[in-house]
Amino acid sequence: MQRIVVALFVLMMTAMPAMAGQLSLSVAASLKDALNDMTAAYTAEHPGTTFLKNYGASGTLAGQIENGAPADLFISANVKWVDYLKDKKLVDAASVKTFALNDLVFVGKTNKKVKVMNDLTQLDKIAIGSPASVPAGEYAMQAITKSGLDRKLTGKLAMAKDVRESLMYAELGEVDGSFVYRTDALLAKNVKILFVVPQELYPQVIYPMALTASGASNSEAKAFHAWLQGSKASSILKKYGFLLK
Repeated sequence: MQRIVVALFVLMMTAMPAMAGQLSLSVAASLKDALNDMTAAYTAEHPGTTFLKNYGASGTLAGQIENGAPADLFISANVKWVDYLKDKKLVDAASVKTFALNDLVFVGKTNKKVKVMNDLTQLDKIAIGSPASVPAGEYAMQAITKSGLDRKLTGKLAMAKDVRESLMYAELGEVDGSFVYRTDALLAKNVKILFVVPQELYPQVIYPMALTASGASNSEAKAFHAWLQGSKASSILKKYGFLLK
């Protein structure tokens, strides 16, 4: 099913004519609000530039790019998927930069006492992003496994297509809690952070960005890539709770 969805997306995107001044962005779902602010700020400074934005799980986005979906810039929620495309020469290695950092937290609205990883065994249903394509889910599984909870939580994990869907499950009360990024939790209205996942349980959350092979030859894409490394982009990242290198 996922291959069919990717194929349909690629077909739809490649059928759309490229427009002068239009940049195609493939960006991790957890950056949606921040990137929307950034593109609005950039467009105010460069009225001739428009953006075609595609948000989703980093692994899914990488698969789309690999299958020919147009993209000038890719921002992943971990280094794995940028490295994957770099090995296939689908992104420009020289353009790879650390864009932002984040933390993993556990959120929910349960009345049960959930303050540390071991308390998760009290819960009936926990949402995480699908580890195969969602970095937040991969980080969560690493933390669960390193805590020795993988067997104890068997049958309790609900897989989400991206970190925002994982958050939605918690907000709707469909699960007792969810693993999400701190920045997602700060946007939530119906759940609270129950605990911060100890950093020693998973790798640091790094968001690398890179121009794609086609984006590297696009002067407007290179200009936006440079702008994203500047002070205005940094201030927007801070506004949404992202950490800077």
